[in-house]
Amino acid sequence: MIKPHTLSGFMENLPAPQMQMERMMDILRRTYSLYGFTPLDTPVIEDAQILLAKGGGETEKQIYRFTKGDSDLALRFDLTVPLAKYVALHYGELSFPFRRYQIGKVYRGERAQRGRFREFYQADIDIIGDGQLDILNEAEIPSIIYKTFTDMGLKRFQIQVNNRKILTGFYELLGLGQLSGDVMRIVDKLDKIGAEKVRASLIDELAVSPQAADEILRFIAIRGSNQEVLAALESYRGKNQTFDQGLEELSVVVKYLAAFGVPEEAFAVNLTIARGLDYYTGTVYETFLLDHPEIGSICSGGRYDNLAEYYTNKKLPGVGISIGLTRLFYVLGEQKYLNPALNTSPADVLILPMTEDLSAAIGFATALRNTGIRAQIYGEQRKFKAKMTYANKLGVPFVVILGEDELQNGVYAVKNMSTGEQTSLPQAEAVALIAATVQAGQNIPVILDT
Repeated sequence: MIKPHTLSGFMENLPAPQMQMERMMDILRRTYSLYGFTPLDTPVIEDAQILLAKGGGETEKQIYRFTKGDSDLALRFDLTVPLAKYVALHYGELSFPFRRYQIGKVYRGERAQRGRFREFYQADIDIIGDGQLDILNEAEIPSIIYKTFTDMGLKRFQIQVNNRKILTGFYELLGLGQLSGDVMRIVDKLDKIGAEKVRASLIDELAVSPQAADEILRFIAIRGSNQEVLAALESYRGKNQTFDQGLEELSVVVKYLAAFGVPEEAFAVNLTIARGLDYYTGTVYETFLLDHPEIGSICSGGRYDNLAEYYTNKKLPGVGISIGLTRLFYVLGEQKYLNPALNTSPADVLILPMTEDLSAAIGFATALRNTGIRAQIYGEQRKFKAKMTYANKLGVPFVVILGEDELQNGVYAVKNMSTGEQTSLPQAEAVALIAATVQAGQNIPVILDT
């Protein structure tokens, strides 16, 4: 007999946490839809050449690759490369800007460790332009991040934003234009290794002069309110065209914050944010839990110039963000952020018929379902105590008992499982009572962030 087991690095939830995960996905779908994003699903398996067109050595090492007959195949390692292929393939059938969201599993053959998975859900949004894409789209992204996490129940988080053009222009001013990407990758480690090690790395690895290294550290240390940071950056204006363009774009993003509904305390300009990839060319985003900065970013992304350059000659700029949903869910559970008051039962009502004729129980279940209430009939021939044990184990909010007395009197015995209160009511009143409680429960956030 084979011993059942789940592979290392693959998450397999029990029913209750899976319900919590599904609730988070529901919030993501609803929020993304509010902003005019269309759902998209792409194949988990792609031609390996498609996936590796943009990849490097690390991607090739981590990808799950296999052959079937003459086909060289691979499991997708993110949702961005499949999106690039999709837009290039369907360019003539899409309307631009093309706004899509996708929640799907991706696969990376890296070493499994705590909070890091080989199979995990990503939740992405991207806005793709045809030839050009207005800065307004970059300004809108923080509002989507803010609403998504607020609707989940998070309160203590901050969206940190920068613009790669500001950094590129600044490094050009220091004569480090050719090294700007390498400098950004080192500076991006500031929170992990500290200012002294960043300075040492700049000097030792890139041969940056001590004076230039000190100037870089002074620049990225600019702090204050968003307006104070922008005011400090104004002193560099007029010295480099790329810098000036980045400052204009960052100013627009900050300008529209309030109109988009993002409070200033939830948003900060941070000049250390660079998103270590050369892929990004404009606005970049990182989102952190204020009480757990050690977790790292829970949502990140930015502006890029040409999404599908490996698949088409058309220039398709875009902006996007990604949430590593499986890792976020794992971290929230570990930090006790998942709300224990959330109803994770598969049903709102468990109906217990105590008579041979099940017609009344079936009719009541149908009436409940017609009003949007999830109802389950327990038809197993077991003792009453066993039925109630089952109800408790499922965690259903209500049990409805239908015996001979209830049938004769035309009522339903409704038991509130959280309070223990039981009352007998006619069908319409029983449905109304259950519906009111269920509706109130739907407003309970999935995350309890006090």
